[in-house]
Amino acid sequence: MQPYGKAFGLWRKAALTDNDGLWDAYTRHQFVEALRDGTLPLASFLHYLVQDYVFLVHFSRAYALAVVKSETLDEMKVASATVNALVNIEMQHHVTVCASHGIDEKTLFNAVEESANLAYTRYVLDAGYSGDLVDLLAALAPCVLGYGEIGTRLAQQTSANNPYTEWIETYASDDYQYVCKEMGELLDSALERRIGSDFQASPRWQRLTDRFITATRLEVGFWDMSLKPNHKVA
Repeated sequence: MQPYGKAFGLWRKAALTDNDGLWDAYTRHQFVEALRDGTLPLASFLHYLVQDYVFLVHFSRAYALAVVKSETLDEMKVASATVNALVNIEMQHHVTVCASHGIDEKTLFNAVEESANLAYTRYVLDAGYSGDLVDLLAALAPCVLGYGEIGTRLAQQTSANNPYTEWIETYASDDYQYVCKEMGELLDSALERRIGSDFQASPRWQRLTDRFITATRLEVGFWDMSLKPNHKVA
């Protein structure tokens, strides 16, 4: 079983084997591999960080929506804890790195949102507005759990003098891996509550799988966008 739970394992397999290797296109994208070997141009990395900060603003709102969509106290606790982690930990990491390169937090918050970013974040929010908690989690999962997988692999393969070691270690860290474990457990329990323990027997399963696949495809588009810095943040 995948370390992040049953549902993720099934969805990851679908994205890997039934959709022309889409999962690898995301988690082994050119951008990711350039992070791994340290060859990613700094301009591309900073462009990514700026756009990812904007992404995380909307991602945090999506997790706040997950609190609203929750049906149990445990669901609310995990969703609200994730909002806190995103706003006060992950976003602040972006602020610190960008500040060291002359990009302040106000500039980050007001950055021009590129079309690939807008498409992804609004898709996630729409999944939450139009569906229930598991619709929203299916759209959120590729980002959270994909980064956990990427961080774990890159930490095992990169060299100590890699300029992107801090980024890699952030997602390979015990703290982030705990977030992934919590996300996987929330996903499985939320699905069992709403569609039963035999996920694949539910008439909703394919639709939820499609949500995961679409979000994974939008992740690929986000990496594509990140490789093409436009040098304009606001």
